[in-house]
Amino acid sequence: MHCRLSRHFGGHFCSSWTHLRPTRLLPIISITSSSHTYHSTPSIQAKSPNTNRGISTDIICHLRDVGVTIPGGKMLFDNLGMNFIRGAKIGILGSNGSGKSTLLKIIAGVRRDFDGDRWIKAETRVGYLPQEPILDPSKTVYENIMDGLQQCQSLMNAFDKISIDMGEPDADFDRLLQEQGDLQERIDQLGCWELSHEIERAMQALRVPPKDSSVVTLSGGERRRVALCRLLLEKPDILLLDEPTNHLDAASVAWLESYLMNYKGTVIAVTHDRYFLDNVVGWILELDRGQTFVYEGNYTKWLEQKQNRLNTQQKSDIVRAKQIAKELEWTRTHQGNKKGNKARARKLQSIDATRQSRITEGQIVIPNGPRLGSKVIQVRNVTKRIPENNRILFQKVNFDIPPNSIVGIVGGNGTGKSTLLKVIAGIEMPDEGSVELGKTVSLGVVSQTRDELHSRKTVYETISQDNDIVVLEGGEQIHARAYIAAFNLRGPMQERYVSTLSGGERNRVHLAQMLLGGHNVILLDEPTNDLDVETLRSLETALVETFEGVALVISHDRYFLDRICTHIIAFETEKVRFFDGNYSEYERAKMSKKK
Repeated sequence: MHCRLSRHFGGHFCSSWTHLRPTRLLPIISITSSSHTYHSTPSIQAKSPNTNRGISTDIICHLRDVGVTIPGGKMLFDNLGMNFIRGAKIGILGSNGSGKSTLLKIIAGVRRDFDGDRWIKAETRVGYLPQEPILDPSKTVYENIMDGLQQCQSLMNAFDKISIDMGEPDADFDRLLQEQGDLQERIDQLGCWELSHEIERAMQALRVPPKDSSVVTLSGGERRRVALCRLLLEKPDILLLDEPTNHLDAASVAWLESYLMNYKGTVIAVTHDRYFLDNVVGWILELDRGQTFVYEGNYTKWLEQKQNRLNTQQKSDIVRAKQIAKELEWTRTHQGNKKGNKARARKLQSIDATRQSRITEGQIVIPNGPRLGSKVIQVRNVTKRIPENNRILFQKVNFDIPPNSIVGIVGGNGTGKSTLLKVIAGIEMPDEGSVELGKTVSLGVVSQTRDELHSRKTVYETISQDNDIVVLEGGEQIHARAYIAAFNLRGPMQERYVSTLSGGERNRVHLAQMLLGGHNVILLDEPTNDLDVETLRSLETALVETFEGVALVISHDRYFLDRICTHIIAFETEKVRFFDGNYSEYERAKMSKKK
């Protein structure tokens, strides 16, 4: 591959062009032998159109021979080369620890300790949303948002000054008109004329806290929503998003999808939200064990192409191929009409054979607790208030949780979903009403905070409690390390201290620890946050196919809820509603009711 220095573009680039259609450049072009490109339709070799010295002016970012090795000697990727084209919408997939966030940091210019070259086209603005964004603690929510709009403010101030200068007797009208025209064109491009309206609309859609709130008092989720709002309003040419849907409710995610679908710049997103990947992106970049794979199409197209790739590879990928085949079958059968999971009861009839198969194949297994009776959870006229201001979170809530059910809990941020789980678990008491658990119920809880984890213990010590053999319900045995590995916590990862783990890694440790308890009713508060798609898929299959008990799950992940749920508890404007069906069925019923 021939590489040379470009004076025109002001950076390094490689002039190897592959997989081009006759009329346009592909939004991502793999340019090294360690990368692979897949297409939903046959690719066509062609010379690059509209190029200068063989390079398209549409390229706004280029990576050449990029490599990253982390402490311990693990190579995240090596000899990575890729071009990104203006206007592309790209989703990045890969297991936790595969380098997704690292790649975003390299493109953003935040991380500089890597091999190879990164090139950004001159005057290209790059915006980056990290998982833990930094806000100015001395400023309010509104002031932090306005910090991202300095370019618009400067342009508007310059435009106003020219208007004033035109009133001077000795004004140079020709020069001022030219400058004003240039400013107006730039203001039009950035949409600065309607800035105040856009700010209000974005803040409302993303459920941003009140303008005058101090950011010091905000939760982690609220801080992310402020940072996301600021970044979207800034409208950079390259928008880099690390898990943008975390801490967003379904309505906010739907708005974000619509906004990004119409976004004129390049969007590169790391996300586990599969409906988001279906609705927004046109390309999938997968990081898989040191290799990169580029797929044309959205998430569903990726499933098809990924299955084909795994089917042609060695036996070690058989398990992953089976999981993807099951999900692909679900998308073909259910995604069109989003039917609920009515087959779960039938699947439970063959659960023993299924569970043993999953143990052998190294997939997530949820050990079952004691046999559950007909009475599970009864909630009667439960009301809960916020002690500080006596505001009612929810009132007169009534429902019965049936056996063999998986219940999704949905609603806006701050409506009381986590509080309801705490009331059911007995962590908090209701102000009115009662919660009764069946005599056979053994309850397990996974909270959002993961406070139960001991930071000075290793992953293996935390989960295994120093027991080499894990005994499942019914006497089945599995080695503790194999059980832990099923949560994508393999090899040296098991010897790491909990204090050194990322959010997604801590989430998996907490899940593995709690699920090992052998409970027949489990309460999961946002279990999908920070999980990679592969672990999500394995968790879904475990809940639906091997777990005999009942699960109550708070989640904003619509895809996850559609795959697992038999019922929905919805926090609506004036009431809490218990619905028989999955999330999409609930949404359709709600829309029909409005009509």
